[in-house]
Amino acid sequence: MEWLRSAACVDEDPDLFFPVGSSGPALRDIAAAKRVCARCPVISQCLSWALSSGQTTGVWGGLCEEERAALLRIARPAEDIARPAENTVTARYETMRSNAR
Repeated sequence: MEWLRSAACVDEDPDLFFPVGSSGPALRDIAAAKRVCARCPVISQCLSWALSSGQTTGVWGGLCEEERAALLRIARPAEDIARPAENTVTARYETMRSNAR
């Protein structure tokens, strides 16, 4: 996880990325964490690591738990079975990000 040294979150409070709950203050923390991720130079590596290591809580690679779960669900078509899911998902996420700009 050498990439972690370059992460935008390295000096942030870790609690920001692991909010408790899914409403009220937790939603504000999730949004704040995603703003940190948006300026991160290693967002793709972070997301790839979160997906490959099965992170089920927190904000990783700019995505919350539900968003990562949804990304994994759409990354399971037959043509993707031969490739590792995290690489496929990361590539799709990068495509979505560049199309949104």
